[in-house]
Amino acid sequence: MIYTKIIGTGSYVPEKMMTNDDLKEFVDTSDEWIFSRTGIKERHIVTNEETIDLAEKAALLAMEDAGIDKSEIDIVLVATVTPDNFFPGVSQLLQARLGLNEVMAFDVNAACSGFLYVLNIADKMIKSGAYNTALIIGAETLTRLTDWRDRNTCVLFGDAAGAMIVTKSKENKIKDVICGSRGDTEDNLICKAVDIKDPAVNAASVQDHIHMNGSEVFKFATRIMPKTVTDLLERNNMELSDLDSIVAHQANARIISKAAKDLKFSMDKMFLNINHYGNTSAASVPLAIDQAIKSKFLKKGDKFITVAFGGGFTWGGALIEL
Repeated sequence: MIYTKIIGTGSYVPEKMMTNDDLKEFVDTSDEWIFSRTGIKERHIVTNEETIDLAEKAALLAMEDAGIDKSEIDIVLVATVTPDNFFPGVSQLLQARLGLNEVMAFDVNAACSGFLYVLNIADKMIKSGAYNTALIIGAETLTRLTDWRDRNTCVLFGDAAGAMIVTKSKENKIKDVICGSRGDTEDNLICKAVDIKDPAVNAASVQDHIHMNGSEVFKFATRIMPKTVTDLLERNNMELSDLDSIVAHQANARIISKAAKDLKFSMDKMFLNINHYGNTSAASVPLAIDQAIKSKFLKKGDKFITVAFGGGFTWGGALIEL
């Protein structure tokens, strides 16, 4: 029987930090307004870096942490909604930058749930026996899609990347991963692509910004996160008390608090770093897991669930033992 495990993690954020006080210089807001509604105090934003730059730095740290040679990696998966190009993908260019073998590499777009999607894919592909070691990454430069005039969305997002090395194992460490989606036909959380062009006019393309119906996203998130945790526990004949912690997608501190309350799970066992980074979409989960491990919030042998939701609407969760 082939199982899987995590052998290394890494994360990276841009140097430039934007505080809530910085934001109030060009949008009608305040530190108190932002923090009371989101739990965010600051976020990191790119200045002269692209998504691939963030992904590369996180990947190198994860590879170093895992102590593996790059020749051992036989699949590269990148979760992102902010690729630097429509094509080629971040994953393919990253493969070249890292000097990896000519292995399969592709990007996945599942918004903030994206990292759970690539973890699910890597887990299943390794367990199939077709692959041995996966480099999986969540990398985002969301501020390139941010409307800095919209105080309801511009206060939320930051840029980051997180990476993980997943490999085959004789021990059952990545116990279960589940993902799902429910088509958001009402455009509650959307960023539109460039318009279809009239060849007779061939007008310049204009990039859209993130649009969000906050109340609908909140309702979806606070329902799906506890359900995903419960589903994972039931599928694996476990109780909530068997978990050492939960590492949730860092979208909004109020969402995490509401999920913990509904689950009757102590907030002391919920990892939080949203105050420093904001919502970093697909980078959120691997960034949080890496920091939880490095800070000893997660320790070897701990059992935890990581869970996320995102535009689409999408969701995902994983039951893991370190």
